Amino acid sequence: MRKALLVAAIAVLGATTAVPAASAAPSTLTWGPCPAGAFPTPDLQCTTVKVPLDYREPGGRTIDVAVSRLPSKNPEKRRGVLLTNPGGPGGGGLDYPQLLKYVQLPQDVLDSYDIIGFDPRGVAHSTPVTCDLTPEQIAVGNLPYPNGPADVVKQAAIAKREAEQCAGSETGSMLPYITTANTARDMDRIRTALGEPKVSFLGASYGTYLGAVYTTLFPERSDRIVLDSSLGPGGYDIDAMRGFGRGMEDRFPDFAAFAAKHPEYGLGTTPAQVTAKFHELAARLDRTPVEGITGSVFRGLTFEGLYSTDLTKLAEDWQGLEQGRAPKPPAEPVTGVENLLASRFAVICGDSAWPRSIASYQLDVAVDRIRYPLIGAASANIAACAYWAPPAEPRVRISGHGPANVLMVQNQRDPGTPLSGARKLRAAFGERARMITIDQGGHGAYLFAPNKCGNALVTEYLVSGKRPDDTFCAAES
Repeated sequence: MRKALLVAAIAVLGATTAVPAASAAPSTLTWGPCPAGAFPTPDLQCTTVKVPLDYREPGGRTIDVAVSRLPSKNPEKRRGVLLTNPGGPGGGGLDYPQLLKYVQLPQDVLDSYDIIGFDPRGVAHSTPVTCDLTPEQIAVGNLPYPNGPADVVKQAAIAKREAEQCAGSETGSMLPYITTANTARDMDRIRTALGEPKVSFLGASYGTYLGAVYTTLFPERSDRIVLDSSLGPGGYDIDAMRGFGRGMEDRFPDFAAFAAKHPEYGLGTTPAQVTAKFHELAARLDRTPVEGITGSVFRGLTFEGLYSTDLTKLAEDWQGLEQGRAPKPPAEPVTGVENLLASRFAVICGDSAWPRSIASYQLDVAVDRIRYPLIGAASANIAACAYWAPPAEPRVRISGHGPANVLMVQNQRDPGTPLSGARKLRAAFGERARMITIDQGGHGAYLFAPNKCGNALVTEYLVSGKRPDDTFCAAES
């Protein structure tokens, strides 16, 4: 995950300079039908690329990376390939090109590029990892809310057990190599296999860190790089995790104002009343859960609901819980959750070192409970990374060395990747980057939000290469 490009090769701190550049993959690929996914289509083609598990031993064990392609149908306008990543870590990206088409990726972009997706190493149709997590462990979720120091101790026991299961699983030997830096190296193997001298990139959320690492490790192979909803230059480290608290504080006022304007939900008629209702519901659900929805789950449900630009569903969920009804489960059962969490652990815990002391998390929880009262105590809580093996290599340091080809696009009020983190990444890139900041809330700015100013500027860069200066896009009704 972290990126810094010292010269035109691999620039990481210290030992990573010994990792060879990825350039030995085959120059041809055989494309065929894709595995069943959320957006099956005959237009989407799939294949597999073999990559080293450990790039320090390029002749050693290999693993599979599943790759997809949505080809340009306009040879005269095609200028190359656009690698994509939807975020995570832990989520697949094989069907992401088709999702982008579904949310109306402009035709000029579809004409200009073959849109490339892939399941990162360790994930889904690529060689997957497991932690043998039980349904009970999965149900704990990412952000269990501690109501006091004793809850941190209780969560520490769960976290330690999770880390032990990951290390002892049948894929435990793979875990040290399921990192952002290695995924970036895989991307360059994909580039080579596609026969392309350079690649462009469109990444969202965690995908911004992956893209930043790629263009740091392989600056001379990077074409047009778009980072949508950016993590800070440290990637998905403890600062990013605690940043969820800040992000929810940035975004929640939008929901409070929305609910107050719609008294039919019965959540209050002023933003202050809606905010008070949040704390009241959380405390009530801790005392008396509704169909398994505790106060901790409610806080997480609210946080996730704030990702959307449309806040109606979240208001309906609150209304139901206020009346004693749990939100309806998804129409289709969610699959692959164990692999998602296992690969997420691998990346987050393997990219950077986390504090080991339970007392340090208890202190962070106490501080963030006050600093970010909506969910700060949860995002500061202890997790499996506290018991993980040390990272196999130093993190990549992002810097301003390299071509000026990075365009960042960022919502002002993003709960998942707050503006404060994106500004740090922008500063780390220096003259390499420019940033479009948009007066809107939610997670995801390009295509997944309606601001015409931001969408048009990103599309123009991808199609023509014209990159704007740092730009502010006003809110649009």
